[in-house]
Amino acid sequence: MEQAQLDTHQKALAINLDQTRYGTIAEIGAGQETARWFFQVGGAAGTIAKAMSAYDMKFSDSIYGPCKRYVSRDRLQSMLDHEFRLLKERLGESRGADSAFFAFANTVAARSFIQKQEGHGWLGICFQARPGEEVSRIDLHVQLKGQENIQDQETLGLLGVNLIYGALYYHDDPDRLLTSLLDQLNTDLLAIDMIDFCGPAFAQVDNRLMALRLVQHGLSSAAMFQADGKVVQPADALYKKAVLVERSRFRPPTRLTMSLLDSAYTQFCRDLEIDPDDVIVLSEMTLHNLGQGDEIDAQDFLDRAEILCALGKHVLISDYGEFYRLAQYLFRYTSMPVGIALGVPTLAQIFDEQYYQSLEGGILEAFGRLFRNDVSLYACPALNEASGELTTIHNLEIPAHLRHLYLHLLENGYIRELVAVDRDQLSIFSHTVLEKIRSGDPDWEAMVPDQVAEIIRKKRLFDCCS
Repeated sequence: MEQAQLDTHQKALAINLDQTRYGTIAEIGAGQETARWFFQVGGAAGTIAKAMSAYDMKFSDSIYGPCKRYVSRDRLQSMLDHEFRLLKERLGESRGADSAFFAFANTVAARSFIQKQEGHGWLGICFQARPGEEVSRIDLHVQLKGQENIQDQETLGLLGVNLIYGALYYHDDPDRLLTSLLDQLNTDLLAIDMIDFCGPAFAQVDNRLMALRLVQHGLSSAAMFQADGKVVQPADALYKKAVLVERSRFRPPTRLTMSLLDSAYTQFCRDLEIDPDDVIVLSEMTLHNLGQGDEIDAQDFLDRAEILCALGKHVLISDYGEFYRLAQYLFRYTSMPVGIALGVPTLAQIFDEQYYQSLEGGILEAFGRLFRNDVSLYACPALNEASGELTTIHNLEIPAHLRHLYLHLLENGYIRELVAVDRDQLSIFSHTVLEKIRSGDPDWEAMVPDQVAEIIRKKRLFDCCS
């Protein structure tokens, strides 16, 4: 039977009345918005050992140590480490046997009236699931969308209570914990674009899957993890980086998939004279690539993630079906060029006007958004298996009324041809490879990179039966 959702008042009061919980709340940048709830509902003396703010930078540094950025994960972690250490030092002997300690912290930049920038912040909690247990932890990053500072402050207070309650009572059900963060809130007010779980309470949690859940449950439009599997906040990862992104199902990554990306990377750096060290390469999967609607096979996703990480690829998960939305997202975080690696069939789909019916300006508005900044499309030829002929950017059939638009983009370098892809690889399709893997046909191994074949065989991914 589904349990009724508690409101913020009920959550704060339930924590206050729980004699096994005791902790600290430390907040920088948005007042005592979370702590206020616990004092407001009554009974806070039973829960709160200390509540504090440190707005002045020198005061903050004297407590938590110096840092380069005050609204950062580094500052959040130093706050949590400091506050939890003090709890154990000062109260461990007197309360440690009966109380499960927690330390909550946030560090927030409010909406900027000068630059009209949205606010954002880091929130986290260290906690013991049971008295005396090793500490577990949740860090998250939130984008604040309120039109006024007061809206963002209210959002932070609600989110803080939701995070504390979720950590203490839903830690054995991470999906429920995740969705409960939006209790009494909605995505018009915030987006959570990164969350990281660690510690014994989350020993079975794969943070790559939690990145997918953020997007799947609508808490964010995109989430990202690195080749080492660690989740990252996209703004930090993309800052001052040129971006090359390939969108695919990667089910599995084939020789063509990886050759297309490698060729695009080489050409992208050469064409735009970009230092390779200044480029971040992303393998992007949309929710559509991962399943139908809410039906996403978690293990299937993790199989793909496992391979991409082993290949050294950073992974972006998004709900940006249209490429112009993807480009807009990337340019939120970087002013450097963006390249999109794709096949000619996908290029043809970009010129399909049905995808832009929701835009008042139709395809022209979409292309204005897609190419308004420094974007280049790197298109790989396609092989017609029946005729053996190649379809390239130069002979691609485009509707007559869009032909002049296409030629304009072609002649001005917005669309570029990938010429280094091996023609023999153009007949490799991931759905064919997947069928061969599952049927036990050994021919699939020649269709994927050697490292991919080894991983699939060793870990028996994609229901491999060979």
